[in-house]
Amino acid sequence: MSTTLKSHNNWVNTLTNSLRLQSDESHPFHKDPYSLRSVTIQSYDLFGAKRIGFIKLTATVSNDSGGTLPAAALLRGPSVAMLFMLIPSDVPPSSSERYVVLTVQPRVPAGSLSFTELPAGMVDDAGSFAGAAAQEIKEELSVTIKEEELTNLSELATAEDSEDIARGMFPSAGGCDEYITIFSYEMKIEREKIKEWSGRLTGLREHGEKITLKVVPMKDAWREGARDAKCLAALALWRGLEEEGKL
Repeated sequence: MSTTLKSHNNWVNTLTNSLRLQSDESHPFHKDPYSLRSVTIQSYDLFGAKRIGFIKLTATVSNDSGGTLPAAALLRGPSVAMLFMLIPSDVPPSSSERYVVLTVQPRVPAGSLSFTELPAGMVDDAGSFAGAAAQEIKEELSVTIKEEELTNLSELATAEDSEDIARGMFPSAGGCDEYITIFSYEMKIEREKIKEWSGRLTGLREHGEKITLKVVPMKDAWREGARDAKCLAALALWRGLEEEGKL
């Protein structure tokens, strides 16, 4: 089953569970609950010859009095993003000096040929979030790490709730099911080698990836990645968790 078909099933299951919670008297929609009446798949895109990529659908979610909820969605499945930090090997443990590795690459949907963002990628069909993150780091940064060396910032920051919503960041919850699980990783490196990272060409050329690395001081990462929701979310999560002593 392709990732997007899994995403479709997960979307239906999650929505069904959320609708079921209306039976609780404390739920704001308890007196006139909504139901999923129908789902219409309007179109889909293929990645390659057989793999289904994106699904565009509309759904009818209404109650008995005729009220409806907006229910058009693009299903594309979950993604991962990595806050990859370089720490100069000559700094003391108490130092806050860090550098963030960003990628610069064409993002045609955004109308850009040089979009600056955190390394990111879609979750593979096996559904391993940490595995997908480690693979993206290998492909985009040319660094091999173990899954268990990654810190799941999203999991540390988000609490489980009754709706069983995925523990990740939803960049466009009004129209898309995509949620992004954000990981972090720190690597000590000789100071003189940090500059060598900037301008490095990476990515899978056979997949059309044309990626250039950009290394910036962590204190400036919010500005450099201001157009990238993943970057802003990762920085906010990292700083918040650090302040609470969870990192």
